[in-house]
This record gives sequence, structure tokens and C-alpha cells, in this order.
Amino acid sequence: MRTAENWKDYKIIDTSDGEKLEIWGGISLVRPDPQIIWKTDRRSPLWNSADGHYHRSQSGGGQWEFSRKLPQSWNIIYRGLTFNIRPTGFKHTGLFPEQAVNWDFMDEKIRNAGREISVLNLFAYTGGATLACAAAGASVCHVDASKGMVQWARDNASASGLSDKPIRWIVDDCEKFISREIRRGRRYDAVIMDPPSYGRGPGGEVWKLENCVYDLVRLCAGVMSDNPLFFLINSYTAGLSPSVMGYILGSVMKEKFGGRVSFDEIGLPVESTGMVLPCGSTAIWEK
Repeated sequence: MRTAENWKDYKIIDTSDGEKLEIWGGISLVRPDPQIIWKTDRRSPLWNSADGHYHRSQSGGGQWEFSRKLPQSWNIIYRGLTFNIRPTGFKHTGLFPEQAVNWDFMDEKIRNAGREISVLNLFAYTGGATLACAAAGASVCHVDASKGMVQWARDNASASGLSDKPIRWIVDDCEKFISREIRRGRRYDAVIMDPPSYGRGPGGEVWKLENCVYDLVRLCAGVMSDNPLFFLINSYTAGLSPSVMGYILGSVMKEKFGGRVSFDEIGLPVESTGMVLPCGSTAIWEK
């Protein structure tokens, strides 16, 4: 497992019975996590005095319970990148800290490339990968269908001092955008994608990642430059294993560009136990 272990402003204190106790820049939150099926003793007193606790509803969704008035939002920093954090109605905070292990990979690849690198970041959310690539010196095209998420990413870029970097901010359906970029003849040296497990398109089309990911990877191969640097897919879909994602990437990219593929779970260390909590999977093709 690849572990995001370089955080200073974030940590998981403990995990038990479907929940994790986290610290986000000095603010403690308890949130549900379906991976945590063990029912070990809760070692930290913070479990009973957390600043915020997200309770999942039996009928779906849930709500936050706060023990004190929190700021509407606050910032945490990772290696010079600043992220705006705020609890949302869907238990999320606007950041997936485990992705830092992928940001580190991108940073190293771009800085060591010895040339200008253009990156296409699809399903780009609040811009963690966009910021990491821009800070490393790449030009980035950031694409997400949610106008609110793109604005959140722009706010993160501003807080990180990256507003003047060559970043294109695009609110659009990712598949349709890729198809247009192919027709326009635009090419990218790196592609990043973190597609949702399930959703609906603008015309009501059902999106299920297992059924769509192969075609999506093949489509994205059409926007790769003649000398691509990497292609990274991240997934939180339980039924889509790292090896399957790796096979898909390899079957599309190695045939056309050679290179190699790696794949693994990514995770976060847990302070109280020394274990690593699995938090999704990543497959990477690199030249």
C-alpha cells in the first residue's frame, strides 16, 4: 500500500466501528468510513469531545453535530499547498488527504521531466492534483462538471499563491470536453482522473464506473501527446480493484506508448494503532 505519511496539518487519531477520528488543522472531526468494520476499543478521549461528528441517517444522507461553533471554513497546508476546509452536507470536507501520495508522485515526475509539461485533470474536484502539478511547473487544464467545485479549486489556488500559474478552469462534462479537445487537436503530456463511482449525465444518462472506465481511458489516450509522461487513475469504487485498473491502463497505453504500469491501494496512517487505513486505489502508467 502507498501511504500518505507526510502530513503535518492532518492526521487520523483512531478508527473503530465504522468511524474515524481525525484532526484537520487543529479541529477534530468524527466521520463514517465503510472500510472500518472492526470494533476495537476507542483509545482517545477526543471521541467524546470532537468538534464535529457526522451522523449517517438510516434513510440515507446524514447531518453534522457540532460541540462548539466552528469557523465557516479554515485552511490546512501540505508542502506549501493551502486547502480550504469546510464540512459539507455529504460528510466530506473538500479534500481527500490520502491523495497527497499521488501529489508527491506528480510533483517528482513533472520536476524531473526536463521539459514543459501540460496536464489534463479530469473530475478534478477542489483541485489538489491541479495545485500540485501547477506548483511543480506544469500547465494544467482543470475540468469538473460542478461549478461550485471549480470555484473551490480556484480559491485553493489563490490561497496557495498559484493564481498566476497557467491553469485553465473548465466547468464541463469530462467526456464531452475530451471529445472536443481531440477534435481541436489539443494534446497533453499527462492525464489525471478521479471519476465518480456512480452518477448521471446532463441528459439523465446513468454513469457506472465499472461499465465506463475502459472506454473513458481509450478516449483519453486520444489527447495524449507523442511523448506522454504519465496517466493516473484513482478510484473509490469498491468493486474496481487496483489490478483491474492497472490492466485497463496497460492494455490501452502500453500498446500505443510502451512504458510500464503500477497499481496499489493508497492509505493514511492511524496514530493510535500504527495501521494504515485503506482509502481507495490508484493505477499509474508512466513512460
